[in-house]
Amino acid sequence: MEQVKKRRVAKPDWLKIQLPNTSDYQWMNKTIRDHKLHTICTSGKCPNAAECWSAGTATFMILGDICTRACKFCNVKTGKPEAVDFKEPLRIARSIKIMQLRHAVITSVDRDDLPDGGAGVWVETILKVKELNPGITMEVLIPDFQGTTSLVQQVIDAQPEVISHNVETVRRLTPQIRSRAKYDVSLDVLRYIAQAGVVAKSGLMLGLGEQPEEVLETMDDLAAVGVSVLTIGQYLQPSNQHLPVQEYVTPEQFKFYEEEGLKRGFKYVESGPLVRSSYHAEKHINALKKL
Repeated sequence: MEQVKKRRVAKPDWLKIQLPNTSDYQWMNKTIRDHKLHTICTSGKCPNAAECWSAGTATFMILGDICTRACKFCNVKTGKPEAVDFKEPLRIARSIKIMQLRHAVITSVDRDDLPDGGAGVWVETILKVKELNPGITMEVLIPDFQGTTSLVQQVIDAQPEVISHNVETVRRLTPQIRSRAKYDVSLDVLRYIAQAGVVAKSGLMLGLGEQPEEVLETMDDLAAVGVSVLTIGQYLQPSNQHLPVQEYVTPEQFKFYEEEGLKRGFKYVESGPLVRSSYHAEKHINALKKL
């Protein structure tokens, strides 16, 4: 099996950002801590947090903060998860209300230790958020549930506006980068979502050694299964224990992929060095409403 080469490349100027430290950011951060919540915004030190929060959007992580998988790109802790906290859905719903969010993105760790993969908590979270926050729109970024469509259907039945599942990388690199996940299983999950009439969304990281033609092939695969929204961003190495960056893709190349994605029929393509899967999520909803 071809291995991702270990080498260091200098970070370009377009990726040198300053993390937010505004009063609004501090207040949101405090609210999250006070309610014992986990967010990708804070745990991932996302450079877009202040922008998203000011737009009334935040991304929450449910089912704890310990993942049963060990993907080589991800900074989430891995190991044996703690027991499910069944009060978590209510805490998230209440926090969203306090934060006055207009659009919520919810993701989770993988819980392969649970018989239902955590689907029951997913459903309870979606329903509780909608109950306490009438009019809110939601995007859920779900795991693959090991390809069990009956579990995916439970999430669909809870009626979030967008269901997202990231393929993360191209087919060739999937075995080296994603723990236990399989490229074709992810495509099957996305196909099932789209065929159910729900907006299906997926995302890619670049800079792990993929070739441009492989990115285009992945876009073709995603379009073929009915994905409507695509995000493409730059992989950044979280620590020395994670895969090194092979390439910093230029803004011009990201623009090329955006244009190619629209040619392939995606309804919305968010492509840029700092793009993450939930970046501008509220704009995706608004754009799709007009279609």
